[in-house]
Amino acid sequence: MPTRVRVYVALRNAIVRGGLEPGQRLSENTLAAELGISRTPIREGLSLLREDRLVETVPQLGSFVARVDAAAIGDAQFIRESLECAAIRISAEAATDADIDRLEINVQEQAQACEAGDLDAFYHLDDSFHRTLCDLSGHPSVWVVSERAKAHLNRVRRLSLGMPNYLEEMIAEHRLVIDAVAAHDADLAESHLRAHLRTVLREVPRMRAEHPDYFERPEDA
Repeated sequence: MPTRVRVYVALRNAIVRGGLEPGQRLSENTLAAELGISRTPIREGLSLLREDRLVETVPQLGSFVARVDAAAIGDAQFIRESLECAAIRISAEAATDADIDRLEINVQEQAQACEAGDLDAFYHLDDSFHRTLCDLSGHPSVWVVSERAKAHLNRVRRLSLGMPNYLEEMIAEHRLVIDAVAAHDADLAESHLRAHLRTVLREVPRMRAEHPDYFERPEDA
């Protein structure tokens, strides 16, 4: 993996999980020293993050972690919902018993992560669940395109995991999706998945109220 891409992936992950907070200044010199590389791949990685709207540059001041953008959330949701709902229709028809077993094991591990309060583990299992549903369609690029597009949505997804009863709700919805796929009912699988993907949007007002500094203010838009 080229150094600039490794920088991009590392910083993107840190922004999504909140390790780098909104408004935090990203010094090229500091990042280069921390990562033990030159400033050039740092600058290139930051440029890629600007394309994702995760980093913004203020003239004379430098680069900063962008706040969550409502418009970017909407764009990401549209792309994710369109791609994943199209994919699951094919997946519901193609899924084998072994595929269903793999999804069931994933959800069981989600329940264990929920019980342990391990939000990082749950987030990765959730991603793995949705990636599997996409890959079963025979179009693995669906996940790649969706993942690149939904950076701001992923930040909200990660933040939402701490909301009361949210993990339990996610697990219950995942089980509904599995049941529909196991029944090879494409219409029902799409319906359950679409409703599930929209659950996080319902939490946005509450997250904005609890974490006002995390989101772009209306006057900044």
